[in-house]
Amino acid sequence: MNTAELIDHVASTDEKLTKAQTKALVDSILKALTDAAARGEEINLPGFGKFKVQAKPARTGRNPSTGAAIEIAASKKVVFQPAKALKDAVNG
Repeated sequence: MNTAELIDHVASTDEKLTKAQTKALVDSILKALTDAAARGEEINLPGFGKFKVQAKPARTGRNPSTGAAIEIAASKKVVFQPAKALKDAVNG
């Protein structure tokens, strides 16, 4: 499911919202989640899961074509931990 499909689904389940209103709502939610992650906050959506920001330290890697050592800069990544309800829904 992509963003357009999500907007269509939400708009079809609620007759009070137009597609334009639903798009604005979905965009607002995604922006709030993105802003929270950028601040390093944990995002907890009960029944769905948690998004966490993890720091990855700098490390030495290898260039696969030459085998030369390269330095990989420190970075942050977002990881998702699904809730039990989501796992149960996926596994039937």
